[in-house]
Amino acid sequence: MTEPTADRPFIAHPEYGIPKDTKNLVDWSYVAERFRTERNYWVATASPEGDPHARPVWGVFVDEALCFGGGPKTRWSQNLVANPHVSLHLESGTEAVIAEGAVDRITDPTDPFLTKVDDAYELKYKMRHGPPVWVLRPDVVLAWTEFPKTMTRFRF
Repeated sequence: MTEPTADRPFIAHPEYGIPKDTKNLVDWSYVAERFRTERNYWVATASPEGDPHARPVWGVFVDEALCFGGGPKTRWSQNLVANPHVSLHLESGTEAVIAEGAVDRITDPTDPFLTKVDDAYELKYKMRHGPPVWVLRPDVVLAWTEFPKTMTRFRF
């Protein structure tokens, strides 16, 4: 995968003080490393009625995709079946990393990508996951290490 394009997000509120230049943008390598090493991802979904729902999940970063699992009866999994759009973020609000897009779901235990996901789970959590696994290849990622100075948008 080609590295995403980095720029500043458009913010309609000038009082946020987000710079207009491209100095101090966050490097994609920093974001990718955070996705690889952080233990918990927060997944935000919406029910078919539009009710918000957020939960922490374990996840791994494989081939530029965020992969996380959950039982098919969990509320957030059911939400994703009805509406596959998700916002996923790491735990820090100070050094924020937020990914957005639509997910796909792997349910086939013979899918070769699932082997990569399971290998990554085993390295990170000392266990294999198995299906089902949700896969987010983000449309956009927002990141900053010092708000608003380093606020960066990555587009794919």
